[in-house]
Amino acid sequence: MNKRAVRLNKIKTYFSKPQNVILLLFGVVLTISTFMPVVSIVQDTITIHPGTIDAHLTGRTEGYTVVNYIDLFTSPLARANLWVPLFNTLLLAVFTCIISIVYGGFFAFLVTRTNLRFKRYLSSIFIFPYIMPQWTLSVVWRNVFYSNKVTGTSNGLLASLFGIHAPQWWCQGLVPSSIVLGLHYAPFAYILIGGIFKNMDSNLEEAATILDTPRWKTMSRITLPMIKPAILSTILLVFGSAMGSYPVPHYLNLTTLATKYISLNSKYTGQASILAIVMMLFGVAILLVNNHAMKSRKNYTTVTGKSGQLSKASLGKIGSWLIGVVLLVVTFFTSIFPILSFALETLLPNPGDYSFLYTMNPEHLTTKWWLTNENITENGMYGQHGILYNDTIWSAFWGTLLVALSCMLIAGTIGTLVGYAVSKNRKSRWANYVNGVAFLPYLMPSIAVGAALFVLFSTERLNLFNTYWLLIIAGVIKYIPFASRASLNSMLQLSNEIEEAAIIQNIAWHKRMFKIIVPIQKSSIISGYMLPFMTCLRELPLFLLLCTQGFILATTLDYFDEMGLYAFSSAINLILIVTILFFNTLVNKLTGVSLDNGIGGK
Repeated sequence: MNKRAVRLNKIKTYFSKPQNVILLLFGVVLTISTFMPVVSIVQDTITIHPGTIDAHLTGRTEGYTVVNYIDLFTSPLARANLWVPLFNTLLLAVFTCIISIVYGGFFAFLVTRTNLRFKRYLSSIFIFPYIMPQWTLSVVWRNVFYSNKVTGTSNGLLASLFGIHAPQWWCQGLVPSSIVLGLHYAPFAYILIGGIFKNMDSNLEEAATILDTPRWKTMSRITLPMIKPAILSTILLVFGSAMGSYPVPHYLNLTTLATKYISLNSKYTGQASILAIVMMLFGVAILLVNNHAMKSRKNYTTVTGKSGQLSKASLGKIGSWLIGVVLLVVTFFTSIFPILSFALETLLPNPGDYSFLYTMNPEHLTTKWWLTNENITENGMYGQHGILYNDTIWSAFWGTLLVALSCMLIAGTIGTLVGYAVSKNRKSRWANYVNGVAFLPYLMPSIAVGAALFVLFSTERLNLFNTYWLLIIAGVIKYIPFASRASLNSMLQLSNEIEEAAIIQNIAWHKRMFKIIVPIQKSSIISGYMLPFMTCLRELPLFLLLCTQGFILATTLDYFDEMGLYAFSSAINLILIVTILFFNTLVNKLTGVSLDNGIGGK
């Protein structure tokens, strides 16, 4: 009887702590939400689908078989369906990592460690490609370099204005896809590496200077080892994101695992699910490498030297201006030019008709794509109303906002609570498990997560296909890591004594959260809410399989692009970019939270 009382008392004491209740509740919820879709898609690989290749090969319409694995890995089509897409995907991920780290890391060094001119402006504008939809630069690439002679499409700017026809390898395939994705993720490298550059202990380099160590040796033996964790984090996260990228390879005609999944999904359903599992396995591998890297991190101690301000390398008077101007030009084309390009595309009478630019005659522009309010007499509109009167576009816009706001509130709240609970139980194995499960969906390619949820929620018993409920569920699962990591990092910086003092005063848990913890860590918590919102607005791969075209803006854009109505797809790009920049600026003004704060922004 005494043992039972002791056991009940221990259970009561355990659950009297809010962080333990949170860990138990969300540990169960996150385990189910993360692993059930994986189990369902594994089952889908061995399930016979009527009307598909596995039904043809087995002669059956139901049951289970391993024929999908055999056919995918050994058939004459194995090279086209598996090995070439896998090889292209790995090359794309590797080249994207190289470009983003070299460009973003070099930019971080210039902003934080040199006397570069225009730092504040460059720091703010440099992050634009990461804020904007992933496919933005790929669409701009098409608008600039495509030509009827090489790609068989309407002429881009270079072909129309100057008669320059870029070669095929530069217009489509691995090279442009790698460059575009590298430019998209370069701000990510800048934020991670720049943060370490900015906060690096000045004693280390001061000590090297006092000992007359050459600058190149200081860089290779001190600076680079210090930023190694940031470089490794960038490699892992960018590699994982590039592995599952769909929009960029799709628009620039590169066959990857993601694009091959979409093309196989109707007639080779089981084999498409195997491709999704392959992408997921890379995500798990990245998580394991990341955990190993965190365990092997090194600390550095100064054994000589003195404190001082971080010394900055001089580029010279001419060099600081020259490099600054070069970066102004580069960031103009990666950040400002896309907005101008999309705006111009919506005013062209026909795709590729850039006659206005060399005649400067306003009659060569049109507002029909915006202002047409009927769909009968206007030619070339394919029965569509103008953008301002198009119910499909605005219904998709409000649907996108609904999904983004819902994901922000739910994922932000769950992530914040998980981060809080893990920080209070940081030595607990269960807390570490919950933290890992919460972060795992981020490392899995979006299209693989979407595919798993499509299989799970598109059955006769439970069919949520083409509903906002399914999009919100997918968004919450995918974006909880943003909020949980932001919350965890901030909570670990918070001393336990602050909350313990409130507990001694018998202050309720919800009051401790809203009156003490949230106000102190406001910036990080707001970031944890805003990142899911911003990402959800521009998400395509995650939602591509979960709803029809026209349901949200990203899939509506894809629909108009396939229809050849590039003015409409450009307008949707413009609407998305302006919306994202508006909310980003609004949050920055109201709260002071900005991605580049503390690096070069302020």
